[in-house]
Amino acid sequence: MQRMQHKITLIPGDGIGLEVSLAAKRCIDATGVNIEWVQMSAGQDALDKTGELLPQSVLDSIKENKVALKGPITTPVGTGFRSINVAIRQALDLYACVRPAKSYVGVKSNFKDIDLVIIRENSEDLYAGIEFEEGDLKTLELIHQIEKDTKKKIRSDSGITIKSISKFASERIVRFAFEYALKNNRKKVTCVHKANIMKFTDGLFLKIARQVAQDFQGKIVFEERIVDNMAMQLVQKPHNYDVLVLPNLYGDIISDLCAGLIGGLGIAPGANIGDNAAVFEAVHGSAPKYKGQNKVNPTAMILSGALMLRYIKEDAAALKLERAVKEVIAEGEFVTYDLKASPLDASAVGTEEMADAIIKRIKGK
Repeated sequence: MQRMQHKITLIPGDGIGLEVSLAAKRCIDATGVNIEWVQMSAGQDALDKTGELLPQSVLDSIKENKVALKGPITTPVGTGFRSINVAIRQALDLYACVRPAKSYVGVKSNFKDIDLVIIRENSEDLYAGIEFEEGDLKTLELIHQIEKDTKKKIRSDSGITIKSISKFASERIVRFAFEYALKNNRKKVTCVHKANIMKFTDGLFLKIARQVAQDFQGKIVFEERIVDNMAMQLVQKPHNYDVLVLPNLYGDIISDLCAGLIGGLGIAPGANIGDNAAVFEAVHGSAPKYKGQNKVNPTAMILSGALMLRYIKEDAAALKLERAVKEVIAEGEFVTYDLKASPLDASAVGTEEMADAIIKRIKGK
């Protein structure tokens, strides 16, 4: 019987993006899933070829195929978008950022048996890019208006960023977190906030979270934590937590903290999901200084591919891929330098060789 074909956009990225993306693609293909890859360029590579950092054709491809695997992308300093990654999420309304943090035997860490999922709101908060530059006339006018309305003094040499949190975006991300928990046999959702200080933004987020939680009573446990306390709790007793749902900025910071619990960004996968499309990418950056050296760890990108396989309902292939990664890391022979006991270990292999070892496991060799 002919297996269903999936058409997926592949954006290799730049820096180390090409190496880890192609390693992930090879591992995904080895599972036997029938995929037609449509390769597109964004970032420095696209800028060199087309004069654009994020060509419209890239967004059109993702809209058409509804799924993309994206490598890390460098945003050139001083030009274009604040972040190409943020621009893609905003253009496609990929409002839910999903970042699992799971321990793997063989990875150096001070913690064991971590199994957390961070659900980060992607569309608003301080990452919406509503900013006013210091010294600009509009900034001074805004400062004057704020002082008039609030009777609070703002220094005239201030830059200002607007933090907006809406009922709409809060409701859909919290509901997404609860539905994710149900679908994936999770037990608890923790809402993370700073509502004790920011009562009209984080306070609204918390209020909506409490309302949504009522729809899941008896199915999923709900609790709430102030973000600074949450950071301490995750270091002291991370096993008390399961799924965390957070506004944009806190989600970015706490997801990196959780990556630290499991050994670093090298094994941290990610997904950006909306109602009509999803983009899967490693949490780490493009590390251009390692470009072309066949040196970096491809695990985060490969595990992002496993998240993608689950999203397209290829669960058996996802499980096969995850198991192969787990076995190769635990064995510790064919792994990159950062996964060795010492980064100077001469037996460390390159990106391609680690991918080869994972492919052999997938195929049962």
